[in-house]
Amino acid sequence: MSTTSHTPLLDKIDDPSDIRKLDVNDLRQLCADIRTFLIDSVAKTGGHLGAGLGTVELAVALHYAFQTPEDKIIWDVGHQAYPHKIITGRKDRFHTIRQYGGISGFVFPFHMIGLGFGPMISSVSFDLTGSYQGVFSVYIAVSILTAVLLLYATKPIPPTARPRGTAG
Repeated sequence: MSTTSHTPLLDKIDDPSDIRKLDVNDLRQLCADIRTFLIDSVAKTGGHLGAGLGTVELAVALHYAFQTPEDKIIWDVGHQAYPHKIITGRKDRFHTIRQYGGISGFVFPFHMIGLGFGPMISSVSFDLTGSYQGVFSVYIAVSILTAVLLLYATKPIPPTARPRGTAG
């Protein structure tokens, strides 16, 4: 008796370079496969599902368009990066997410391909000291304060826009 895979296109993806080999018309099917895989996995282990489902297309698009892992992707929140983990070599161990000895629910650079840095939790994932060339930040559903901080960190506010008496 043969079994048919529920995720035939995802089964062919071992790292981001495999995504870039796909025809652009196959990306929707890949996203559907990732959703199926994510739902099946989280149904068994528990955890945050909605945020990962909401970033499937974004993760696929970023890896398709950019040269990861050379280009870095910074995910603000760990469970938003689940699709990223699946397509960057963690698919075979994803069933261990948030389990003792398994893949962390957070994003850590020492076990993530193409990740800028970490660990990260909402609103603290941007680096104020590093280079921004080839680094792409993903901020979703975070506070207005995060948006203001990110704007300030990446493009300093001109002196004329600062309140009197502040140095910047």
